[in-house]
Amino acid sequence: MVQAARELLAVRSPLDAELMVSDMIGAWWGRRVRGGDVEQVLGEGLVDYAAKAGTPASLTLLICLAYLGTARQGAKAEGAALAMMESGVARPGWADRVGAVKPTGCYVSRDAYGDQDTVICTFAYRYGDGGPGRGDAPAAVPGGQERHALVMVVDHNMSGMARDAWVSSQVDKLLEEARAEAAGNPMLVFGEIEPQQARALLESAMKATSEPKTPPPVSDSYSAYHAFARARLKALPPGRKRPAPLHIEAPYSRERRAMLAAEFLASDAAEHLSDPSAASRCADHIIEYGCEQDFSRPLRVSPTKCETFLLDWLPRKVMLSTAEQEAMPHVLAAWVRFAARRSGLPEQGLKATLDAVWEAIGKFPEAYRDPTSFGLDRPLLERLLPDGDLSALARRAFAFPFLQGFHNGIELDRLNPADEADRRALLEIDHVGAMDEEHLAWHEEIATRLWEGDPPQLWEAAQRLLDLGHDRHDVLHVLIEIAERIGGDPDELAAALDDIADIPDEF
Repeated sequence: MVQAARELLAVRSPLDAELMVSDMIGAWWGRRVRGGDVEQVLGEGLVDYAAKAGTPASLTLLICLAYLGTARQGAKAEGAALAMMESGVARPGWADRVGAVKPTGCYVSRDAYGDQDTVICTFAYRYGDGGPGRGDAPAAVPGGQERHALVMVVDHNMSGMARDAWVSSQVDKLLEEARAEAAGNPMLVFGEIEPQQARALLESAMKATSEPKTPPPVSDSYSAYHAFARARLKALPPGRKRPAPLHIEAPYSRERRAMLAAEFLASDAAEHLSDPSAASRCADHIIEYGCEQDFSRPLRVSPTKCETFLLDWLPRKVMLSTAEQEAMPHVLAAWVRFAARRSGLPEQGLKATLDAVWEAIGKFPEAYRDPTSFGLDRPLLERLLPDGDLSALARRAFAFPFLQGFHNGIELDRLNPADEADRRALLEIDHVGAMDEEHLAWHEEIATRLWEGDPPQLWEAAQRLLDLGHDRHDVLHVLIEIAERIGGDPDELAAALDDIADIPDEF
């Protein structure tokens, strides 16, 4: 990378240099390395290596990293750059203006469904802003103020994550095309927003993109612009922290959710539903999804949101009765009609959403696999899933494998793994023979964490070891050893669990 930085000496503007370095350090964005954080191992490692090189190219790279890097990388890069400049290392004239930008406007193009926001933030360079070597620019600057636009796409069906980013130097043409597209499409809205709103939305979106442990579904170019976007957003004024989207509603209390469900069931849209009891429970699940997974927007409906709810979230998260399985597609279609009227969705959007629901109905029986079809009886499922969280079934069955039959005169079917006293009894049955209290307490700690899914890395690590063919008890003992060694630091525990690839030989 330090060798590649020689190309920075040939560019003519700070914008080109920033984009080049952003692309360079985007090579490790979202990657994992064993034994540490990738930004620390590679990012800070690059800063240290560039500082030792002591060349004009490495200085230019450090100046860009001081602006584009993480807080730790930036501080180290700035210190190293200042030291090199004091020693007389040369740098390009434009290097004084890296990151010296001011915002000139923020805009959003939003579809009528509320699925997606395309946010456009425009900037121009300014002079005399301080920083490593920054001062007054030369009188003749190629490209003038170099206006440019950062464009980011926020997907509200994917937890509000940023899924795409790019930069355009043709600002006027970009804005003109966005206005023209919205003017000719009733399903699009385009307008200017406050810079504070844009910063809050995009910072939240970038955070959502970086949170998943598995690679997020972003565009191929997102990593190349990630560092540039992160740095540019800091040029926008901070303001009221609105997580996303810009049109978020206030959180729904339990009473407000119940009232909304009652209004729906009493509406004309729901009058054809034949099983009021099942319809009520289905409505509760729809409202829960909108509140918990869609930023408190249960009345927002779209083709993508309905398909995701019916074919992805429900099969993974909710245990439905037979009556609810039969009723759910029809309740969802009725909810779409009810919500569209309440939210003002155009008729074109209502029709497209209903078409998507009816198409998904044919796939629902295959997508939703009733756990009882696996040979598990419903009373057992209800003991393992008192909260109805279907995604917890495998890890809870792993934590408590003995829940049926008799052991030493004890009827296991009567023991409740959600109850602390019964949980202890089940673990004692799972460990026949002498076992000291401390070790049993650690088994109880791990079982409780698996039951609650806290942290999620615990079950992920267990699955990796099970997939390698390791015995269940050996896997539990590895998890216990890590939890005992790390102690109470949740971040360190999650990192240590992420690093598990196999069981060490000593086990």
